Amino acid sequence: MAARGLRKDELDLTAWDKDVAPSTELRRALHHEGLAYEEFARRYRAELDSPAGRAALQALRERADGHVLTLLTATKPLERSAVPILIDLLPEGAQGHP
Repeated sequence: MAARGLRKDELDLTAWDKDVAPSTELRRALHHEGLAYEEFARRYRAELDSPAGRAALQALRERADGHVLTLLTATKPLERSAVPILIDLLPEGAQGHP
């Protein structure tokens, strides 16, 4: 199902993990200020290494354990989003479907 153009309250979501998403400042730097994707990835990984980020990432891992995990993003192209970084950080065998 394509969710483009839908508000998050219109989606049938199990969870909306704000702490696992890149900060607003970091997203703006990437999409509006021309931050290189490699630098975005470095900073995003640092955000995920914070206590809140580690807890959110662990909760995501636990939710994914043995289940299909669907990650949503509005970013195009997908390879310049947070999704590839999250998939890389999830344990082996977890399925990430953007």
